[in-house]
Parts: sequence; C-alpha cells; structure tokens
Amino acid sequence: MTASLMSGRLMSGSTSASFLNGPELWFANRGTGFVLLVLLTLSTMLGVLSTARVSPRIWPRMLSQGLHRNVSLLAVTFLAAHVVTAVVDTFVDIRWWNAFVPFSGTYKPLWLGFGSFALDLLIAVTATSVVRHRMSHRPWRAVHVMAYAAWGLGLVHGLQMGTDVATVWGAAINYGCIGVVLVAVLVRLGLLVRPKLVTV
Repeated sequence: MTASLMSGRLMSGSTSASFLNGPELWFANRGTGFVLLVLLTLSTMLGVLSTARVSPRIWPRMLSQGLHRNVSLLAVTFLAAHVVTAVVDTFVDIRWWNAFVPFSGTYKPLWLGFGSFALDLLIAVTATSVVRHRMSHRPWRAVHVMAYAAWGLGLVHGLQMGTDVATVWGAAINYGCIGVVLVAVLVRLGLLVRPKLVTV
C-alpha cells in the first residue's frame, strides 16, 4: 500500500512537472499573446475613433465608447492569462517580478522589459479607469493616453519574442494590427474622413 501511494505521488509529481515544462503552457502563452494583441488593437482603434470629431450616424460615438470599455476589460483578462502562463511555464526562466519590473529578467531582458513596461502602463490605465468618477478629467486623461504607448510596447514585445512572427498568419495578424491603428489615427486626424460643410 505504501509503495502504491509513493508511486501515485511520483506519477502525480511527474505529471505536474511535465505540464509546467510541456507544450500546453507554451501554446497557451502564444495564443493569449495573439488574442491580447488583437483586443488591444481593437481597444486602441475604438479609443482613437471615439475622440474623433466626425461620428457616423450609423455608428454613434457612445456605442464606440461602450464597446471600447468592454473590449478593454476583455483585454485585461487575456493580459492576466498571458502573464500567468509566461511565469508558470518553466521552459524559460521568467520570474513573477520580471513581469512587473522592466528589464529585470535574464531571458531576452530588453524585449521582455518592453512587455513588462506595457503591463505596468496598462495597470495604471486600468486602475485610473476604475476610479475615474473620483478623478478630474485632466489627470485621468494624462494617464489614459499611456494606453497608446502600451499598445506599441506590447507590439514590439511580441514581434521580438514571438515564435510565430515569421509565419504567414503571424505576420498577417501583427501587421494587420498596425494597419488598423494607422487607419484609425488617420481618420482621427481628419485625413481620410472630412466633415461635410453645412450651408444655409
């Protein structure tokens, strides 16, 4: 009976070790990374467009702002999953503090640091958004615009650390996200959409 218990514990331990060092967490980390990039891109696009002076009648600004908040909340969920899978996975040496302290890691410290910096910015943006009703608009806005920097840092982080960047679908997602944000910025600046003049 003792032998069977020991054997069961050893098998359980080996299964746990295999999971922490196996492909499951690696695939989960890659998947959450790409989904996170798409969600952050949508959130960034909606954030940019919600501040545009031109608002189509079929897509009112209020709808953009509401969708922006919901997509952002979903992005925070995938951000947490992405960080947890990166830290728990023992295949690479990423400690929990490396996720929060930029450039403190030993595994690709520069590009991991970009991701950590983006995480810190998004934590600040999320925290101030939760208490927005207690803040004046100017300081909230000053923090909130850092989400754009977080998107850029996260994009570079993925481009340099992602293992699927060279694939056709990986490149399509990455550069497609760049194109979406670029178009949104051009619309915001009024270079693609111009308000119609109203004559009396």
